[in-house]
Amino acid sequence: MTAPGQVPSPGLVAELKGAVTPRTALLVIAVLLLQFGFITSYVGALHHPTPHELSIAVVAPPQVSPKLVAGLESVPDDAVRASTAPDAETATALIKDQKIYAALVFDPAGTEDTLLVGGARGPSAARAADTIVTGLEKSQGRTVKTVDVVPLAKGDPNGLTSFYLVIGWCVGGYLVASILGVSAGAKPANTNRAVIRLGALALYSVAAGIGGALIVGPVLDALPGSFWGLAGVGALVVFAVGAFTMALQCLFDIIGIGIAVLIFVVLGNPSAGGVFPPPLMPPFWRAIGAWIPNGAGTDATRSIAYFGATGLAMPLLVLLAWALVGVAITFAAVLRGPRGGRELVRL
Repeated sequence: MTAPGQVPSPGLVAELKGAVTPRTALLVIAVLLLQFGFITSYVGALHHPTPHELSIAVVAPPQVSPKLVAGLESVPDDAVRASTAPDAETATALIKDQKIYAALVFDPAGTEDTLLVGGARGPSAARAADTIVTGLEKSQGRTVKTVDVVPLAKGDPNGLTSFYLVIGWCVGGYLVASILGVSAGAKPANTNRAVIRLGALALYSVAAGIGGALIVGPVLDALPGSFWGLAGVGALVVFAVGAFTMALQCLFDIIGIGIAVLIFVVLGNPSAGGVFPPPLMPPFWRAIGAWIPNGAGTDATRSIAYFGATGLAMPLLVLLAWALVGVAITFAAVLRGPRGGRELVRL
């Protein structure tokens, strides 16, 4: 019973209705689905690595080469994409130019052949090539020795430094954009504020790129290659991810942060080629990896660190495209005018 003059307290059901609005409930459900997506994407991409069209060149006399190519092509499930190279020097150059993953060099004077691999492009790919070629050679009464023509640095024994470096840059990019959106409003109030916010992101990106390159280079000695090259890639990764996250917030408010997590964490990380390179991933993740900043950034940093910047143009163009799209959407959303909702003093 309620004492005279005492305001009756609402019941539990009424309190629940007041505390949990439909918008809150929908956001919680969205987070749950995002969590399930995270588990599905990571486990789906990484739980069963199987070679698919792993590029292996054959260096052998004309009378032997077709047999070896046919043997590699006969591996089940299209595991190998076999080709030929005129000599070991050309095959080595193809590996260093990231055109192929491995090369089998036949020895016409003996029974021991040589498998050339580029371990820096992915130790798991080198191991897969070794397993496939060893099985083929054994079936023909021959043996094979493996030579790594692009070995990993001493501080990068598993070849994951580039991957984790880029993950760190991506995390910084979407977090700083999210913080700006939460603290100062999802959408800048006008074009001047948009310029200021993007300028702040650019400064942050430069600092993040230099800081990351310092950590993996001079501080930890974990990754070789040009310091300024790595720093430049890092700045572009951070800015591309941050600008696109900013654009998503302009379009979808706080939900844009969830979409950014979906793109850059749920989809981008497992498909980036860090743990397993593309030929060892399932079709979906293999198809999208190089087109998301995580994968493009990982390819770019590995290229600078180990491959003399070969094949660098495409990942840089991908990163630039994400950055430009993010900037364009942000300005378009600002020019479209204010939305209804809370009014904040916006940066």
